[in-house]
Amino acid sequence: MTINEAQKEVVEEFEDFTDWMDKYQMLIDLGNELDVLNDKYKNDSNLIDGCQSRVWLQCDLVDGKLQFTADSDALIVKGIIALLIQVLSGHTPNEILDADLYFIDKIGLKEHLSPTRSNGLLAMVKQIKAYALAYSVKA
Repeated sequence: MTINEAQKEVVEEFEDFTDWMDKYQMLIDLGNELDVLNDKYKNDSNLIDGCQSRVWLQCDLVDGKLQFTADSDALIVKGIIALLIQVLSGHTPNEILDADLYFIDKIGLKEHLSPTRSNGLLAMVKQIKAYALAYSVKA
């Protein structure tokens, strides 16, 4: 599945709900479904700067594609990183670097987050792109 196909799928999932309380619940559910991040990756080097809550993001290059795992100590934030992983994990560094993450605006995520969570979302995207850039140079 391409990044754009994954984004389209996310947009369609969110269109099923009109109430933002339901959308927040969906984010929480996504976070709860996230694979457990091994405690050895919950360290300062994997902590994302710019997030009010603690978010750890581990990135591995497997067969030329980036695989992300993450965790957070905040339920909604954990759902947000799960959403980003759903869209971006399993793609090449260049695919991630070239991706226009339109789904964030399309589902209204940024406008329904507090300013600190919105900044955290941008920090998560920035960190994912930084990993992609680092691995694209190594490839």
